[in-house]
Amino acid sequence: MNKPALHLMLALAAVCRAKTSSSRPSCPAATTPQVKPPKAIVMIYADDLGYGDVGCYGAKGIPTPSIDKLAKQGVRFTDAYSTTSVCTPSRYALFTGEYPWRKEGTGILPGDAALIIDTKKPTLPKMLQSHGYKTYMVGKWHLGLGEKGKKIDWNKHIAPSPNEIGFDESFIFAATGDRVPCVILENGNVRNLDPNDPIEVSYQHNFPGLPNGKDNKDQLKLMWSHGHNQAIINGIGRIGFMKGGKSALWKDEENADVITNKAIEYIQKSAKAKEPFFLMFATHDIHVPRCPEKRFVGKSQHGVRGDVTVELDDCVRRITEALKKAGLEKDTLVIFSSDNGPVLDDGYKDFAVRDNATHSPAGPFRAGKYSILEGGSRIPFIVKWPGVVKPGATSKALFNQMDLAASLEQLLEPGKANSFRDSENVIPALLGKSAKGRDYHVINSTGKALAIRHGKWKFIPAGVAIRDGINGLGAKMTKSPEGGSLFDLEKDPKELNNVAAQHPDICEQMKAKLQEIRQRPETKADRADLLPLDD
Repeated sequence: MNKPALHLMLALAAVCRAKTSSSRPSCPAATTPQVKPPKAIVMIYADDLGYGDVGCYGAKGIPTPSIDKLAKQGVRFTDAYSTTSVCTPSRYALFTGEYPWRKEGTGILPGDAALIIDTKKPTLPKMLQSHGYKTYMVGKWHLGLGEKGKKIDWNKHIAPSPNEIGFDESFIFAATGDRVPCVILENGNVRNLDPNDPIEVSYQHNFPGLPNGKDNKDQLKLMWSHGHNQAIINGIGRIGFMKGGKSALWKDEENADVITNKAIEYIQKSAKAKEPFFLMFATHDIHVPRCPEKRFVGKSQHGVRGDVTVELDDCVRRITEALKKAGLEKDTLVIFSSDNGPVLDDGYKDFAVRDNATHSPAGPFRAGKYSILEGGSRIPFIVKWPGVVKPGATSKALFNQMDLAASLEQLLEPGKANSFRDSENVIPALLGKSAKGRDYHVINSTGKALAIRHGKWKFIPAGVAIRDGINGLGAKMTKSPEGGSLFDLEKDPKELNNVAAQHPDICEQMKAKLQEIRQRPETKADRADLLPLDD
């Protein structure tokens, strides 16, 4: 047996010995750093931002000085992942500490979907509440609202919402900017709604007399390329149909400022009240439709997609400056990341493909959003905490965003039994105190397509769908061959050289480990076939 295979076998055996048969992984042996908990925890969660889209990860034609400054003031991770290569499941995992492929219905949700997080489940915000933190959710939600089996009445108070899974307050987009309803909800109520102009939403049919993007192209200010040709709101075709609620409609170009202003108000309020808080700031940028406020138009070398990245950077600037003005900069743990990898054409003809030029949104990796390849879920991840996290550091620790739940739990209550099914305590790595992150990471693309990482190795089982491309439509689709696909990511970050035939022992060990992880929970959904559902 060759040395890499032997090392892997020994490592996997050690992992197996360290785990129990329970559904929750035990905490690693690494000692939790004994530090005073932060007064504030702020997570800035971008949308569709790729590994290579910001300056500190290699971008040249898109100025991101504020994000780059975070990296200089903290630790920049180079081997961090979103849990999935699309938005809804990544957010589900972040809040629940559970792999989303364990639960049916965690795919990309329509705007009228029911809440997919069980209100009885442990969640990241609930855990933080239990340790005295006030919690605020602002920005993109996309995890459903209301009860399963009941149609949402947008004209009444909607529950459950973020407020029922651990957030004291919320100010959210129900789903995404390209889906109806195009309104903001504050604590379960549609903001600025006129009761004389009630909202109706349908994902099945249009409402009589209303235009649609397919047949009324003359009413569009942004042309669709695929899939975004139903309701026309603010001159933009959307997914789904909507009637009424004119006074409540958002203005796409103002959304970044609107949610940033709310986040800053919350920071100021919390500082005045001297209350510890968790702020989840989930941006819409750089998701489609890309509609930068006019002051950002033309501020990058890569068209509108680059411009909304500059807009995102400005949101980061304003949030971090607000923390400083409130006297909280030194006592705040700031986390910056993205929900999945990049995409160029994702439904609108905004010239993102043309204007991309030589820019590499996924950095040194291949493909992007929707893909099981590295570009799909390898994302920027930065942690800043003055006095605790060494500034200007770079970490190669293997990290999954899902690990924030167990890691922060251990930070706040060292030695506590892990409350989360799949989240692991990697707080020493998170704070830059250790080079060791998790031992393995299960990579998920769309549906239930799974791969597994361990050390330098990545294994994609036979039959798993592989999307190769950085556009939402037209990507080349293949399947992992018989025997699977094995890549040495240190030598081959673009996953071009399948070395499965040279290392069958490693393939078998990785396959066995993946199967062990899949079978650990005892639920009907987890026992189902977990090979690709190409959605």
